[in-house]
Amino acid sequence: MSTAVPPPKAAKWDYAPAPESFKPAIAPEHGLYIDGKFTPAKSGRKMDVINPATEEHLTKVAEAGKADVDRACEAAKKAFRGWSRMKPRERAKLLFRVARKLQERAREFAVLETLNNGKPIKESRDQDVPESAKHFFYHAGWCDKLRYAVPGGHEPGPVGVCGQIIPWNFPLMMAAWKLAPALACGNTCVLKPAETTPLTAIRLAEVFRDCDFPPGVVNIITGGPEAGKAIAQHPGFDKIAFTGSTEVGRMIVKGCAGRSVRLTMELGGKGAHLIFADAAIDQAVEGAVQGIFSNQGQVCCAGSRLLVEESIADIFQAKLLHRMSSLRLGDPMDKNTDVGAINSAPQLKRIQGYVKIAREEGLKVLESGTGEIPKKGFWCRPTALAGVQPANVVAREEIFGPVVCLMTFRTVDEAVSRANDTPFGLSAGVWTEKSAKMFDVARRLRAGVVWCNGFNLFDAASPFGGMKESGFGREGGRHGLMEYMAH
Repeated sequence: MSTAVPPPKAAKWDYAPAPESFKPAIAPEHGLYIDGKFTPAKSGRKMDVINPATEEHLTKVAEAGKADVDRACEAAKKAFRGWSRMKPRERAKLLFRVARKLQERAREFAVLETLNNGKPIKESRDQDVPESAKHFFYHAGWCDKLRYAVPGGHEPGPVGVCGQIIPWNFPLMMAAWKLAPALACGNTCVLKPAETTPLTAIRLAEVFRDCDFPPGVVNIITGGPEAGKAIAQHPGFDKIAFTGSTEVGRMIVKGCAGRSVRLTMELGGKGAHLIFADAAIDQAVEGAVQGIFSNQGQVCCAGSRLLVEESIADIFQAKLLHRMSSLRLGDPMDKNTDVGAINSAPQLKRIQGYVKIAREEGLKVLESGTGEIPKKGFWCRPTALAGVQPANVVAREEIFGPVVCLMTFRTVDEAVSRANDTPFGLSAGVWTEKSAKMFDVARRLRAGVVWCNGFNLFDAASPFGGMKESGFGREGGRHGLMEYMAH
């Protein structure tokens, strides 16, 4: 895209501060949740947890090692017999109880998620917590209907003990995506949240305890790569479910090779977002903004490659930059904030590294957004890279930040070819008012999820997952349920 059409000047809006006032109690230290109790790590090691928007210390959590994973796995094994044989309606009762507790304590979970992750409070309040509750409600409904989820109508059994490793971008929602279907099918679980974002998973452990789940059915251990590696290589797990980077996913798959263990991998992405000339442009601009700047772009299925038909490229870019200029960056706890803090210093450094590469490759770097960059914390302005070609590094590698690559195409075939020219295959989007073209293009895109005239739309009843280097297996819906059933 060129910059021939200058972006219109954004209207200046003044907002009074609207900070979230709820202050959740956070204990000075947290242990591992194993066999229904909070316990320190065997080694006694602890990790600091900080607020990425201020770099303030929030608490310390136990740092699990191999001995702790052994303990958690043993507790899950011990609990498996009773949980898997519990009457389905009783399991459903407990899962419904968790969903209702999440709704009752929604404000507390939303604030904790924002404090620990850096995402805007309006996203954790309106998306993460409701979606998490929805997954427990949805899967609770399946508990006594599992026979209808598989061919043949027989009663399927559970897989066994599940080791689950989740990332830092959606800590609560990923915990719900992993735990709810596994528990509904009668499995027991050992879940490890990311080392930078353990707070909502720990609070979720309290909910399981308060909802009278039998000890050992759910175990939540905090820790770093050592704990993750111990889970991936532990022979006691019957299934490993991982969401995270493709690089770590490859190591887990290699570690599991030769063992009788089921795997689900939801890995990185480089989503293509196709805008055709006949699309409703203003709606498509809003969809593009939602597709890349939601959660600061730290989304595996983000629409980070924006492919626009050449005939509307200049006007689309102008409108996109105009919309970007109105995005408010700053305090994540302010209800008016659109773009919060990057989750950690290493992730910010990674994003800045890619922007530097873009400059060295001669691309135009267009930073935007209103609000001063705070003096502390990890911050990155919404950024568009103009004139990106398929061979550029930023068009091929996952940046995982608020950076969108602007590209063009002339024909439908070229659009599909460019969209599929990536080793990833997690998500894609199509904007056009021609339904025949929409379905034809969607069918030809090599991605696990394709959104039409929208982006980043989720539902507990709809499966989600990738292909190629974006992983395998599905989460959500009947397809996700089958990943946790021995059938």
